[in-house]
Amino acid sequence: MSPVDTQSLLMQMKVLAAQAQQQTKAVAPPTPEAEQVDFAGLLKSGIEQVNSQQKKSAELKKALEMGDPNVELTQVMLQAQKASLSFEAMTQVRNKLVEAYKEIMNMPI
Repeated sequence: MSPVDTQSLLMQMKVLAAQAQQQTKAVAPPTPEAEQVDFAGLLKSGIEQVNSQQKKSAELKKALEMGDPNVELTQVMLQAQKASLSFEAMTQVRNKLVEAYKEIMNMPI
């Protein structure tokens, strides 16, 4: 990544961070009538995102192996690391959920 790309990426990140801060300030506090969050839906969504990362990584690897001139090794490596990191995070969440379940099951009634 060239220094120009790094600088533009840094500027984009700062702009997005500022927008996120403004959006969090604009969000109203939750009300009792607010829509309830579905834990299973959130979990499924997270797993689907990890799966998407894994698929995208595999597609880029295959494209590089096939000699696609539009795919660079750096793209493939970055996507592979993103997929690996998201999978590792999902694994840690699963471990914490199993640990919490075991702790609840061992509680006296």
